[in-house]
Amino acid sequence: MAPSNKLMLDYIYAHEKGLGDKVFLTQPIGNGQVVDYTWAQVMEQSRRMAAHLRSRGLPEGARIAMLSKNCAHFVMAEIAIWMAGYTTLAIFPTETAETVGYVLSHSGASLLFVGKLDTWAHQKPGVPQDLPCIAFPLAPEGHGFETWDEIVARTPPLTGNPSREPEELAVLLYTSGSTGTPKGVMHSFERFTAASVGINEDLRERIGLHTANRVLSYLPLSHIFERTWIEGSSLIDGRTQMFFAEALDTFLADLQRARPTLFISVPRLWLKFQQGVFAKMPPAKLERLLKIPILGKIVAKKVRTGLGLDQVLMAGSGSAPIPPDLIAWYRRIGLNLFEGYGMTEDCAYSFTSNAAHNAPGYVGVKMKGVEARLSPEGEVLIKSPGQLVGYYKRPDLDAESFTPDGFFRTGDLGEFSPDGMLKLTGRAKELFKTAKGKYVAPAPIENLINAHPMVELSLVSGVGQPAAYAMILLSETLRPRQHESSVREQVNAELSRLLDEVNAAVADYEQLKMFVIAREPWSIENGCLTPTMKIKRGRIEKMLEPEIERWYANKQKVLWQ
Repeated sequence: MAPSNKLMLDYIYAHEKGLGDKVFLTQPIGNGQVVDYTWAQVMEQSRRMAAHLRSRGLPEGARIAMLSKNCAHFVMAEIAIWMAGYTTLAIFPTETAETVGYVLSHSGASLLFVGKLDTWAHQKPGVPQDLPCIAFPLAPEGHGFETWDEIVARTPPLTGNPSREPEELAVLLYTSGSTGTPKGVMHSFERFTAASVGINEDLRERIGLHTANRVLSYLPLSHIFERTWIEGSSLIDGRTQMFFAEALDTFLADLQRARPTLFISVPRLWLKFQQGVFAKMPPAKLERLLKIPILGKIVAKKVRTGLGLDQVLMAGSGSAPIPPDLIAWYRRIGLNLFEGYGMTEDCAYSFTSNAAHNAPGYVGVKMKGVEARLSPEGEVLIKSPGQLVGYYKRPDLDAESFTPDGFFRTGDLGEFSPDGMLKLTGRAKELFKTAKGKYVAPAPIENLINAHPMVELSLVSGVGQPAAYAMILLSETLRPRQHESSVREQVNAELSRLLDEVNAAVADYEQLKMFVIAREPWSIENGCLTPTMKIKRGRIEKMLEPEIERWYANKQKVLWQ
């Protein structure tokens, strides 16, 4: 772990001195063009912005907010804020005006950086009119704010190497709010550094100590997963080149430009990648080809190359459980997908699978320095080097979130294998009772359903009902055609079989009465998904309440909303 006297800024200053000419950040600017920033250029801009922030006379430890999609200037701003003596506060770039306003108000933010955004016009009303704002170079047009480039051009750089104390607040992160109002999670420099160092050490053991590491940063940097595993580890390592994605429709080109050696994603995107392959080649045909000696390896490499993942040495999945069948499929195309487990509260630093401990259905073993155990009720309790200092302005949550001996109560239920691998069996708050009086854990059942190629996402519910049911969001390729009678017939037949298979695999009290096909897609924009693409159960269940009685009166296995 990180020495107690060496914190994030110390690593950054060392890279500035020793790796000045090394390209650190690669930013697309449109029309297939990019701008490369060396460590020297990154630090030149960061030092100038740090000097500007200091000149504004902000309160000690001020929270400086960033509302932006991932970009080079997000990283530069973070460094500048730290050097100036302040705390970074990143807001999800897809948040509503209401949530933006809540986070800015609750945190007491002193200034806001506005960057790359798709829905700025809808978010702007959430920004207080008297809050000072600075626009990144890729900010939406017509923002009316002073720009980063204007400030940097006229401001002399901050000199020296300002330091921060271990206990000072480095990062304030608001949870994505899947279970209610977002909570502000506080991370000190000591703990944010410790997690980033531990992650970098873990990654380097997998990809090699001297490999020229390349990453594509596209999952939100406002989420802890990307913040520590990609940005944090890159700031510690110094030799990693961070590429950024330009837009959704350029993602494949962005991926092929980066040719990442490390690629981390979330289950929903791993599933979409697979469905994209199946759209070009039927699963059964692909499976036949993969089984043919020699040819199978050629086909597997062609699939990986088509995905832009042919150079990947370490592929990871986190943020939510991933179906074991999906992991097995990626292994068949030559991509050993490692699953991990972490949360905002521990800097996403707790469990990860590795070559020796990599069984589908398990999230791996404890990372270096992590302690873990199960409560008598089966809840996973964790003490991590990256553990939060506490919740911002919520001492009530601090009191209920920790055991007397300092372990964090994760809210996740789990079990350990004899060799220490952790299997997550559900979320304590997601358990529900049917009329049969027994608790049902939805996540394991959803994993069974989500493994089917027709399914993008599912939600298992049924509080107080005779049996549980599942709401299903069809795959992206099927949804545009879901009103065609031939498609409906095919879906009805396939999902009827799937329902029987799922019910045969679960306990009798967990068996599902029916599948209901969602009428509209779940998205971040309509509030059904969090910014990290987890389903918002409470919101979806509330929306479905008026229809539940009618569904249960129906005798069909597959219903259409």
